[in-house]
Amino acid sequence: MFDHAALAYLVLLSFPAAMTFAGFNDMVSLTIPNKLSLFLIAAFLIAAAAVQMPLEQFGMHLAVGGTMLVVMMTLWSFGLLGGGDAKLIAVASLWIGFDDLPLFVGYIAIFGGLLSLAILSYRQMLPPRWAVHQDWALRLHKKESGVPYGLAIGSAGLVMFPSTHWFEAIAAI
Repeated sequence: MFDHAALAYLVLLSFPAAMTFAGFNDMVSLTIPNKLSLFLIAAFLIAAAAVQMPLEQFGMHLAVGGTMLVVMMTLWSFGLLGGGDAKLIAVASLWIGFDDLPLFVGYIAIFGGLLSLAILSYRQMLPPRWAVHQDWALRLHKKESGVPYGLAIGSAGLVMFPSTHWFEAIAAI
């Protein structure tokens, strides 16, 4: 038997699960898979249908996601942001929407700044004993290595999620 509520929960919770995965994967591999962004787009479309999102609101979410993709890919083209980070911000913005976008971007900046400071501090010390046998920890220690900004993006998405209409939709089921 088809359980609409269970499907809605599963789809709506795909955003926080994907944000968690993105942060973890970027931390250990410095990559955010394209498949994750595609998954989030598909999950958004299904979630919008599951909660019967009004067409005007749906259009605004698409506009926000598309605009952020253009902005983020422009930053990527100037070497200011990784391609996976750019796509993750755009697809997360698709979920976050217009009203919560400034706060989402603010959280990305705050968490990204804290993460960068933590990584810079980590690179100033000798690698801890536990890190010697962890490839990802040694990679993060190298000065020429990037910062796993997906961790900041994913954290911002997780912090924002409870204040979005998606969370309200879950509560209403």
